[in-house]
Amino acid sequence: MAAPNEVTLRLPRCHRSVPRARAALLAVLAGWGADQEVLSNAELVLSELVTNALRVPVPSDRQVGVRIVRAVDEGMLRLEVSDPGAGTPELREPGDEETGGRGLLLVEALAHRWGVEKRAGGIGKTVFAELKAPDIVAEPAEREVAAALVRPGQHVRVWGAWRMVVDVHSERCSTDETTVVLTLDEGPELRVHATEPLAVRQREGG
Repeated sequence: MAAPNEVTLRLPRCHRSVPRARAALLAVLAGWGADQEVLSNAELVLSELVTNALRVPVPSDRQVGVRIVRAVDEGMLRLEVSDPGAGTPELREPGDEETGGRGLLLVEALAHRWGVEKRAGGIGKTVFAELKAPDIVAEPAEREVAAALVRPGQHVRVWGAWRMVVDVHSERCSTDETTVVLTLDEGPELRVHATEPLAVRQREGG
């Protein structure tokens, strides 16, 4: 089997992390050639897993880890969400009057399989879900693009290392030139001219 391709990011414990995770996932899957059904199902599953992780009673400074993995030869997509909390999430049937508690039922329905593992290298747990994704393709080659074309979910080479792009927005300068501001998974924001070339690829790695 070919080595899996993966994207990882860490998210703060706030409500904005759910849409940020969703946006990064959609950008990554679009680059991997996933079809619309896989995109929709994966978006729902990841949203539920991140939402559940944010509800775990742990200190607010503890982050939520997200890992998105593709195994091209197996046609499989794996989503992992890690948190430092105790306990194991379990399926349950909420009553008719309950407004919540249905997240894992949705994961169960959409995923090929899902489960809980001990968190690698730390306290807590990792909840994973695997979805069938026969249309995912091999990783595209590294390339250079103008900063204005960089999208969330891609990786850019800055300060001698690869960093995942979490968010992108533009600012108009007084000289009427456009600056692109990249929010990265680690380190400070990167501010560059819109036409500056950046080395880009879809995942971390060597």
